[in-house]
Amino acid sequence: MDNKAALRQELRARRRDHALAVPDQIRSLLFKSPPRPLLQCIPQRAIIGLYHAGAFEAPSSGYAKHFFEAGHTIALPVFANKNAAMGFAEHSDPFDEADLESGPFAIDQPIIQEPALVPDVVFVPLLGFTENGARLGQGGGHYDRWLAAHPGTIAIGMGWDCQLVSDLPVEAHDQPMTAIVTPTRLYGPF
Repeated sequence: MDNKAALRQELRARRRDHALAVPDQIRSLLFKSPPRPLLQCIPQRAIIGLYHAGAFEAPSSGYAKHFFEAGHTIALPVFANKNAAMGFAEHSDPFDEADLESGPFAIDQPIIQEPALVPDVVFVPLLGFTENGARLGQGGGHYDRWLAAHPGTIAIGMGWDCQLVSDLPVEAHDQPMTAIVTPTRLYGPF
């Protein structure tokens, strides 16, 4: 666990430094729409689970707009409180985000959380990843638990190229990604 904690600290700094070096107008263009090979893996009318990106995470708002315009239902993670399991609820306004409020982790989430949705495809934030689909998250295990409870879900990591590492300490509960997308490359599908 100490190894993971140290690696998280290093990767957070690497991600922060990289994101700060990318101008805002360029950052939004880098993840404006998913790469065509990735789109071929996504079923028509699939419910798309995304995340509301933090300051240094790979931006997901372009993907939300893209999938919304393509007729998909968009869902974002929701938490009733810090001890609650992660669920998903509909994000019905990806352009103005008027349907969002700050959640228990100070991350925007849908105001209306019922009915709960189960995405067919989940785009997952990450701190680090390997070329073969291993992912290191923030350490809360929310996505790993959700994916374990929903086998068969297409899980796609989103990150910056600088987050690629040669190896990660993987434990039994760590869920692999189906694919990982960066501004310059698509890894997988695995």
